[in-house]
Amino acid sequence: MSGRKEKLPKLKAPPSLDDIRRIRAAIAPYIHKTPVITSDSINRILGCEIFFKAENFQRIGAFKMRGALSAALTLTEEELSKGITTHSSGNHGQAVAKTAYLLGVPAYIVMPRNSTPIKIVATKGYGAEVRFCEPNIEAREAGVAEVIRETGAVNIHPYNDYHVIAGQATAALEFLEETPDLDYLLVPVSGGGLLAGSAIVAKEFSNALIIGAEPSGADDAARSLKSGVLEKNIEPITICDGLRGNLGSKNFEIIKENVDDILTVSDDMIIEAMSLIWNRMKVIVEPSAVVPLAVIMNDRKRFQGKRVGLILSGGNLDLKNLPF
Repeated sequence: MSGRKEKLPKLKAPPSLDDIRRIRAAIAPYIHKTPVITSDSINRILGCEIFFKAENFQRIGAFKMRGALSAALTLTEEELSKGITTHSSGNHGQAVAKTAYLLGVPAYIVMPRNSTPIKIVATKGYGAEVRFCEPNIEAREAGVAEVIRETGAVNIHPYNDYHVIAGQATAALEFLEETPDLDYLLVPVSGGGLLAGSAIVAKEFSNALIIGAEPSGADDAARSLKSGVLEKNIEPITICDGLRGNLGSKNFEIIKENVDDILTVSDDMIIEAMSLIWNRMKVIVEPSAVVPLAVIMNDRKRFQGKRVGLILSGGNLDLKNLPF
């Protein structure tokens, strides 16, 4: 028997603002309402007013907890009893593992062999069975398929799922309720769950321009938005291990309709942004989380004098291998 407090209805279309509000209420007993933080010194340096939604302080250290719970709470007791599974290089895997722990069910996480060691240790620490695979999408998906054949576990996709999108959207809903009248909302993008969900909320709840932020070495989302066709990363090269995936088809359809632009930035600028946020705010965040800040640093004129919201997506960083 799971520890679930309520079952959510399944979504068959992109979530509405009402759907997102209902999901926020359902996942609230399991997650943290993360703070919005600011830095006067960073504002002075960059010439704009920046508000950071600190999802690095979320359970498991990343926003991914929201989407994993949202998806798991749609499952029946019979489905949950067989466990949940996914493939992930880190944060989503930790989120699914922690969700399984909270609900009292098994978790099976397929992780690439080159995943960050601290993320492997954390995933196992939440009680999940970790299975390793080669670092490519085919091997990841084959690993999940094998888990499903063996156990009957239900796959919780890292991003290409309306429930995951709606769960991630709850971060933006909290953010914009607390911090109105933004000129821009900047969100990192990989699979696109956080950006798609944030865009749905922002378009209904705010007049802010919605900007995706992406490393130039894994720029499939920027290329997709420009071409109007879903593009892929073949061999992504970036320090941002959480942003090496490909944009999901469900996410892309939402992003095309609701996102104003996707800006890319080099790894060198991302490392500089990590250093800035550590030195000025004493906050440790992983490279993927500071891509929006790096975008501002790289294009200061665009954001001059504006009120800008950033979602700090996670803080799971190996302190033995700091890049700055």
